[in-house]
Amino acid sequence: MWRFLLLTVLLLVLPGESRAQAPAGDPVVWEACTGRPGAAGPVLGDCRPVGKAIDPQGREIWLRGVVARPDDDQARALYVVGTAASEVWLNGRRFGSNGQPGGSAARERPGRYQIALPIPERAWRDGENVLVVRMSSFHGGLKLSRPVMGLFVAAYPLPATPMAFLAVVFAVAGALFAAAFGFGVIHMLRRTTSSLILAAIAGVASAQAVLESLRHLTAYAYPLHVWRLVGIWGLAAAFSILLVSWVVLRFWPGRRPAVIGGAAVLIVATGLAPGFDLKTGLALLVGAALSLVAAGVGAWRRTPTARLTLAYLAVFLVVAVSFPEWLVDLSYFLLAAALVLPLLMVEVVRLGRDDREREAALSRAAARPNCLTVASARGVERAPLKEIVAVVGADDYVELRMTGGRTLLHAARLDRLEAELPPSFMRVHRSVIANLDHVRGMEREGGRWRLILTEGAPLPVSRARAQAVRDRLDEPLGET
Repeated sequence: MWRFLLLTVLLLVLPGESRAQAPAGDPVVWEACTGRPGAAGPVLGDCRPVGKAIDPQGREIWLRGVVARPDDDQARALYVVGTAASEVWLNGRRFGSNGQPGGSAARERPGRYQIALPIPERAWRDGENVLVVRMSSFHGGLKLSRPVMGLFVAAYPLPATPMAFLAVVFAVAGALFAAAFGFGVIHMLRRTTSSLILAAIAGVASAQAVLESLRHLTAYAYPLHVWRLVGIWGLAAAFSILLVSWVVLRFWPGRRPAVIGGAAVLIVATGLAPGFDLKTGLALLVGAALSLVAAGVGAWRRTPTARLTLAYLAVFLVVAVSFPEWLVDLSYFLLAAALVLPLLMVEVVRLGRDDREREAALSRAAARPNCLTVASARGVERAPLKEIVAVVGADDYVELRMTGGRTLLHAARLDRLEAELPPSFMRVHRSVIANLDHVRGMEREGGRWRLILTEGAPLPVSRARAQAVRDRLDEPLGET
């Protein structure tokens, strides 16, 4: 894992393309004007400097800009990036359109989110040249603070997005899809909550990688752009909530409902931030920061792997804060892969180990039918069945509650133990198997049933199993 994290940091400090960087183009100072089409070109009046942003949302606007004739032979184009339809002229000569702008939604035909409109060489004049752009945006959906991200003249064609960049993103997306499939299979085999959460984490991150790169793959119609941004933020928020859920489940299970509920509120609240880049970045940072706190609790309690998880989350936050322009485009996907891929390898190794231990345990059980061979991180030991008071599910492990208040963690599934334990043991709850030899009785408290034991805390009884448990407790001694 550390090698992967080091590679991630190296990739992030290498120069590359950022979505916040527009290609260098010929400078154009835009003015907003009143305008109308004319026989010899647009007729403009009352031109004033454009403010902080060009905003055609819910209206039709006319823009005027002056640009010098290029002093080289390189072709030029007007590049339009934004949620708008547009029509353009140079020196009164119409040379292209992106959809068809209009004064209402019915009269507008939406264009593409980003497009290059080549400028004919014959349209240029010596000295100053007047560019006119007519724009409208009636189909954008949600209102954006920066609906037009780029309106500039630059060399045509522009260099394509570096293939190395897209190759890295799609390689990571493919690895995350594979991890999602792998954890899905593991969940089918082990039925653990952590494997299901990790499958969802990998699936969400891989889907966001594809959605984030969509603009490099296809020239989609501008009305889709807002919903693409909403989808990216929604997937980032889902990733963060799932990450918090996984870390809390593993290292702070006693506070799971409160922490996950609070995290969900804070992460969803990032949707109130201005700008979708900021919304998405904040959603990821809030989730990572809250997960860091939960992992810190686990490290303080000396929970296995808590320190490694804490280090991973610290790297995530350092990289995100140090290189914010890379967070949504690349580093988030690399860091997500750095989390799930090592965990997937660990789970695959564990499955193989569990199969071998299962065969060995069955052989030992045949020789010692009155003991349960317990496999845990501390080694292997035998637990006499008569000393087991209850078996409680704990995700990847089960907790054996023994007489005398002692507990043992056993790397086994509750479903498997239910089939292997003798008839004196009964499943009384989705996550609890009770040894009926240690049950004193059954009582109802607050609308729920529970078993009273000869020692230790009472055990919950699910409604669906309550009648069967009562029937077993009413059987004469010696019957099964």
